[in-house]
Amino acid sequence: MPSRHARVGYLLLAYSATAFGIAGVFLPLLPATPFLLVAVWAAPKGSQRVHDWIYAQPQFARLINDWHDQGSVPLSAKWLATVMMLVSWSFLLWRDYHWGLVLGMSLFFICVGIFLWTRPNPGR
Repeated sequence: MPSRHARVGYLLLAYSATAFGIAGVFLPLLPATPFLLVAVWAAPKGSQRVHDWIYAQPQFARLINDWHDQGSVPLSAKWLATVMMLVSWSFLLWRDYHWGLVLGMSLFFICVGIFLWTRPNPGR
């Protein structure tokens, strides 16, 4: 079991990530799933009660359980993430950001896209 200070740190991380995840449900440019995955990872290290609460939320339970049980990402989430990365990349080009930033973000988006598209779809 982690020390008291470590548990507090994990709890702070879990609560912060959950807050960002909830905001991501309502804000189209903020992804909910990665934050919730971080929260689900950190929560049991800080508090089993927080972990159980996150898993009980109807908005997130299916996505989290699919990821936990099968390592899967829904096809709709893959497409949404891909479109949002393309929009973000286009914005960087349109606003004429430094070439190093555009290149770095391009590589990041490509890696995220490869990771997402190589995950299985949920088997129901």
